Amino acid sequence: MKEKGFRYSILASGSSGNSFYLETGEKKILVDAGLSGKKISQLLAEIDRQPEDLDAIFITHEHSDHIQGVGVLARKYQLDVYANQKTWQVIDQQNLIGKLALEQKHVFECGKLMTLGDLDIESFAVSHDAVAPQFYRFIKDDKSFVMLTDTGYVSDRMSDLLANADGYLIESNHDVDILRAGSYPWATKQRILSDKGHLSNEDGADSMLRTMGQKTKRIYLGHLSKENNIKELAHMTMTNHLLKADIGVGQEVKIYDTSPDNATPLVTI
Repeated sequence: MKEKGFRYSILASGSSGNSFYLETGEKKILVDAGLSGKKISQLLAEIDRQPEDLDAIFITHEHSDHIQGVGVLARKYQLDVYANQKTWQVIDQQNLIGKLALEQKHVFECGKLMTLGDLDIESFAVSHDAVAPQFYRFIKDDKSFVMLTDTGYVSDRMSDLLANADGYLIESNHDVDILRAGSYPWATKQRILSDKGHLSNEDGADSMLRTMGQKTKRIYLGHLSKENNIKELAHMTMTNHLLKADIGVGQEVKIYDTSPDNATPLVTI
């Protein structure tokens, strides 16, 4: 009997590196590999998985905290790598992941749905200061999980497109007051706060309220800045927003923290 749904773990999430693992009965994939190949292998070991069992890596955009280990892993374990055409052009022009065999490189354009084995994967655009950033919704057996980080805002159209998933990884990058008072140069602060930057704790919570639905049971807070956020503050902000909307936190839906250094437990959705 085939196992329903899929299993996943957020291996790492934060400004220093990002990687997401998902498996079905037929496929094992990563989304992004923004740490060293060695570190990603260690994170996979935390959930009793091995890099040699992977089938593919899906790239969201070309920033180093999302692709640092892609080339090393793809070459060592002969993995297929998926990204849109514009992202591939930047990666190749700037030699960001080194040389890959042509048959390993695949184009997956934004706004498309593809099937990989027994898993459906939908790509969608976000607003970030990369050439053509895209994130993903994973669908199997009427279950779905959405990754949504590295965006300056979430439009109503995006909320409608991604509505009512079973689980979300949502960006809670910074607390606006901490960022404004911090040591970053003003130009960097402006970039983070812009429509092509990152979601604040408040923005992430507001976006989640507009996007989640009756099926939503798990919300993971992702891409927290070490310098401009506090894990407890991000968690409290999301909790308070949901409680004000009469959503039973801990009963109807659970909120989970992520880490740049440790994998979340492997769970089935």
